[in-house]
Amino acid sequence: MDLGIIGIGQMGRAFVERLRLQGFTFHVYNRTRDNIGGLEDTGVIVCSTAEELIGSCNTIILMVSDAQAIREVLKLDQPGVKSSGLQDKTILQMATIAPGQSVAISKAVISCGGRYLEAPVLGSIPEAKAGTLIIMAGGPKDVFEDSLPVLQALGTAPRYVGETGSAAALKLAMNQLIAALTAGFSLSLGYAISHGVDTDLFMDTVRDSALYAKTYDKKLEKYLSRDFGKANFSTRHLLKDIRLFIEDAQAADLNTAALQGIEQITSQTVEEGFDVMDYSSIYRTIFPDSKR
Repeated sequence: MDLGIIGIGQMGRAFVERLRLQGFTFHVYNRTRDNIGGLEDTGVIVCSTAEELIGSCNTIILMVSDAQAIREVLKLDQPGVKSSGLQDKTILQMATIAPGQSVAISKAVISCGGRYLEAPVLGSIPEAKAGTLIIMAGGPKDVFEDSLPVLQALGTAPRYVGETGSAAALKLAMNQLIAALTAGFSLSLGYAISHGVDTDLFMDTVRDSALYAKTYDKKLEKYLSRDFGKANFSTRHLLKDIRLFIEDAQAADLNTAALQGIEQITSQTVEEGFDVMDYSSIYRTIFPDSKR
């Protein structure tokens, strides 16, 4: 398999590390050259353009920021798209985008003679490096089966969800839960602290109840120390996904009022300069320093 990865952010770099350990050789490309730093010395083939990578690989993983970035690197919005080099190429789209966006990109790739599978992931940098990501795949079943060697290197049990758009929807549903659980826990923790409730007692009570979620303990130290650096999933990326979910859920006639409140909180957190910090930084907006 001639494998390529477009998008070497934190998750893309974790993919590189994991796939190298699993014996894959591959090409990489990133629009910002600085992110490639150091990879040339590891045996990874660094490409100067996306076109060079696509021309050299038959399977291409996409880990770029959003749907527009995907369309740009694949040149799907340019005249003469059918000669863009996607003939007989398999595109594994592994970032978080909306179902409708994924369907539209799939149609464009197929019109160029390529194959497309959405395969967004649940988990972060540690899970990517360990190969324990939860991978949700949507698209033609044969493309999923052909892509299993790569997907199984990154996640222990890739899940086939259904047609294109279904896995993208499942991923946004999961990210909506991230937002809801983070905001709900932040509010309860801040409220308890503001009333003098011992934090250990609060956490013991939560852990003993049916309300407990592992993410509470995973992020607890960040809340208590108010140190939100070293983001694996940043506040700005959570805000992007919240907005994608709201737009798509409203189109399905769902009531998104609760999430719209979290969107406002998350937007405020981003505006206050916490955009590249861990998404748990919405805690400081819910429970400001001045209220401690």
